[in-house]
Amino acid sequence: MALKVAFQMDPITDVDINADSSFRIALEAQLRGHELFYYSPDKLAFDEGHVTARGHKMTLRREVGNHVILGDEETIDLADWDVVWLRQDPPFDMGYITSTHLLDKLAGETLVVNDPFWVRNYPEKLLVLDFQDLTPPTTIARDIETIKAFKAKHKDIILKPLYGNGGAGVFRLDENDRNLTSLHELFTGFSREPLIVQKFLPDVSNGDKRVILIDGVPVGAINRVPAAGETRSNMHVGGRPEKIGLSDRDLEICAAIGPLLKEKGQIFVGIDVIGDYLTEINVTSPTGIQELERFDGTNVAEKIWEAIEAKTG
Repeated sequence: MALKVAFQMDPITDVDINADSSFRIALEAQLRGHELFYYSPDKLAFDEGHVTARGHKMTLRREVGNHVILGDEETIDLADWDVVWLRQDPPFDMGYITSTHLLDKLAGETLVVNDPFWVRNYPEKLLVLDFQDLTPPTTIARDIETIKAFKAKHKDIILKPLYGNGGAGVFRLDENDRNLTSLHELFTGFSREPLIVQKFLPDVSNGDKRVILIDGVPVGAINRVPAAGETRSNMHVGGRPEKIGLSDRDLEICAAIGPLLKEKGQIFVGIDVIGDYLTEINVTSPTGIQELERFDGTNVAEKIWEAIEAKTG
């Protein structure tokens, strides 16, 4: 059965077609005969009882520099569509949160992936707090004395914005570092949000593993190795993806969190694992499916659509 599928995402014209997960998901949908519509987050609206989006029907092709054909601009009622993808990148700010509230209004009419209610309540660095036995020592605080006490206890720490993404604003502060107070002043000077601090995990030098789950079930992993001289392994900041398999510990972690992800409608999730520890559960706009497909031939996009088609059929 052909579905009508709308993508709420950052500019489709600017994506790297050989790396972007949203592009790969949309291309797979097109190959399966589904109709595609694209709109940017600022074109989402609640208009006199209707959740609408102003955008374009689109056709995709895997051709660098010529990968999308957009139709004329039009406004659609998203309740008339079968699936809406919530795929814009963080930051997870009030604009993002407002999108989830508006898309909530489609419940019972249109399948929104991932479920916006739980995207809003399970941002990446907060859901892990429900699994303390799987995570490194962690504190979330704005109070400098609380953060100082954590650093005094664990010596070598990672400090980062609670709602950041892509490795931006991530700092390693080792036992000899003297910059904690200055960084705290910097962050709290432009944001009212707390910070998150975690014990530094030396295993990150071997890579930060991205494990992909579809409807709560792990389908594979890629390893992201930091560039020389870097602590961060995110591909946005030069991390190198490489082939890797799922370890027994990875499967243990997935077995613990998978049922909850499935129950809450989180169809496409990417978790981050360093050594034996779960560090993030990414539900907003996870990535990595094209790398996994290249490394071991797993068509993750196909598995995603099989799960969606089962839910809509």
